Amino acid sequence: MKKRVIGIVGPTASGKTALSLPVAQRLGGHIVCMDSMQVYRGMDVGTAKPTREEQALVPHHLLDILSPDEPFSVTRYLDLARPLLNSLPAPILVGGTGLYLKALSRPMDFGRVSGDEALRAKYHALAEKDGPEAVHALLQKADPITAARLHPNDLRRVIRALEVYDLTGIPLSAMENEPPPESPWDFQLYAIDWPRDRLYARVEARVDAMMQAGLLDEVRALRDAGVSPDCQSMQGLGYKELWPVIEGKATLDEAVSLIKLRTRHYAKRQLTWFRRDGRITWIPWDSDLSQAADMICRKYEA
Repeated sequence: MKKRVIGIVGPTASGKTALSLPVAQRLGGHIVCMDSMQVYRGMDVGTAKPTREEQALVPHHLLDILSPDEPFSVTRYLDLARPLLNSLPAPILVGGTGLYLKALSRPMDFGRVSGDEALRAKYHALAEKDGPEAVHALLQKADPITAARLHPNDLRRVIRALEVYDLTGIPLSAMENEPPPESPWDFQLYAIDWPRDRLYARVEARVDAMMQAGLLDEVRALRDAGVSPDCQSMQGLGYKELWPVIEGKATLDEAVSLIKLRTRHYAKRQLTWFRRDGRITWIPWDSDLSQAADMICRKYEA
């Protein structure tokens, strides 16, 4: 019998933390962060990271594990999350990074591996600097079977094969010849089902609350600590829009309006992603969270 793993997922500002805490408390569970930005230290306000008080209620994992100048990828997330799901009692995934959930729960083959623009840009830059042969040589080391059938000048496919390897740790040639493995876990997934207008209102209220809580000062402190605006962490919503403000290149009102707009768009994309996942049980937005938590715990223990 596969180990059960609860996932509380959904778009930003949908109430994942508020639902996950009573579930974890009642089950004696551990929360495993499933957020690509909450892994960074010093980025608390803009990532809506659980507060210290919330973290004190139940054990949390994969929060504050990286410096803001470190890169992070789905491959590294898998390397960190998989052992936790295997070892922790009642692990509860909480977050809105759908790619992480997909990678954990539906092992990826070539057709399912999403693209990574940062990786592609890195390999294109290498090709421009040292020629396509240099990129092909990297593929030769990672996946010699695929490299043997691709000409170095077929840069698009060479880069795609490297991208697949970097994101999954599995050569493309192996994926093409074998069916993807089944997930070792039984996922029980939940999300709170908000009407879109109410969700957008929550998004805007959250941005206002972040500003009141000192998001601008948080971005300024990161800059003063030597974090570059080009770092992966600084591409997160709220950070990339406020950086021009502290450099005197944009007004605060302009930045806040842009954060709200982009966060609404991000929430819409998340909704579209999660709506496609038929495994998710959608909890009505006006449900009593205590009763919803009871339902989740009963199903987990059944």
